[in-house]
Amino acid sequence: MGGEWVLDLTDDFTSTRLALIPTGNNADDQTMKLAYKVWLDNDGKAFGEGPYALLKHVRETGSLHQAAARMEMSYRKAWLTIRASEQRLGFPLLERTVGGVSGGGSQITPAGRAFIKKYELFRKEVSRAMETVYQKHFDSESEASCKEASSQSKGK
Repeated sequence: MGGEWVLDLTDDFTSTRLALIPTGNNADDQTMKLAYKVWLDNDGKAFGEGPYALLKHVRETGSLHQAAARMEMSYRKAWLTIRASEQRLGFPLLERTVGGVSGGGSQITPAGRAFIKKYELFRKEVSRAMETVYQKHFDSESEASCKEASSQSKGK
């Protein structure tokens, strides 16, 4: 995408990719907005927005199959996603019950519920911090000075 600025901030515990994306159709009147993805990493992606969304849907439906359907994802992909997260986190997120008279289903484990609460607090704090840093570096005054510098360099 033209004009997108990307910064990759990755360490041993988290991976963060920041993208500052100009919005609007007029090149002279673009407004920047902050876009980013944050996930927990443990020798590979352990947990992020995908597994989080799946677990939220499992909490609502009591079923990994229904959660996957809500996300327009195959059951196999949903199962593999949760399984990979469980392996990388080192504890089970779901208790699964195989069908039968009462039917099957999935429930979030106590450890999974505790982890989700921590993740929700973490993502809120990250959002606030990212917005603060964005405002510090890309407020309307600094954005205007960048545009001015750009237009001056075009005129040379």
